[in-house]
Amino acid sequence: MFDQLVDAMSGAWWTYLLVWGICLLDAVLPVVPSETMVITGGVLASSGDLNLILIMVAGAVGAFAGDNLAYGLGRLFGERVARLVVRGPRGERTLDWARRTLDRRGVILIIAARFVPGGRTATTLVAGTTHFDYRRFVPAAAVGAVGWSGYNALLGFVGGSTFTDAPWKGFLLAFGLAGAATVAIETGRWLWSRRHSRHAPQPQHAQQPHEDRTADGQLHIGGRRTP
Repeated sequence: MFDQLVDAMSGAWWTYLLVWGICLLDAVLPVVPSETMVITGGVLASSGDLNLILIMVAGAVGAFAGDNLAYGLGRLFGERVARLVVRGPRGERTLDWARRTLDRRGVILIIAARFVPGGRTATTLVAGTTHFDYRRFVPAAAVGAVGWSGYNALLGFVGGSTFTDAPWKGFLLAFGLAGAATVAIETGRWLWSRRHSRHAPQPQHAQQPHEDRTADGQLHIGGRRTP
């Protein structure tokens, strides 16, 4: 698989357009492997086949454009497109998490969600459906895209430089580190959600009126005397 990807990502100029396009699509369709493309680009840059800076720029610009596309779709079509793109029980939980957290920590969530596959799509779609302030969305999406692209490209570059004789080992190392970081973020999000739900105020049940009878046989219901 890695050899086929390397063959596709040759040193040709259109390789950067390919990275840009994959990163754009991944923001709307989470099944597209944008991390894999950027990491592989970093690995190839370590051997001189590609330019590391251009890989970073292509990944960041594509990710930023994709986030804005997802925001626009959410704003235009509302919940329908969110439920269409992010489906299943896990997707529904992710959408609920994004709705709750976006209200309280919108900018931080938009930046952090960029590093969570699927989470970034849910967050940007929900930002659009809830009409999150676009003037706040743009800089947050830009910071997240630049940080995400630079992080993955550098992982690939370091991995490729470590295993110069076997680039596929560098790819596995970089991909493993990226996966570990994603698991750590997801675990932290799960722990935070669990802690928040545990400390959330529980709804109070309506008190049922009590009944008692006085010595003269009259019935009291909730403090009222009835014959």
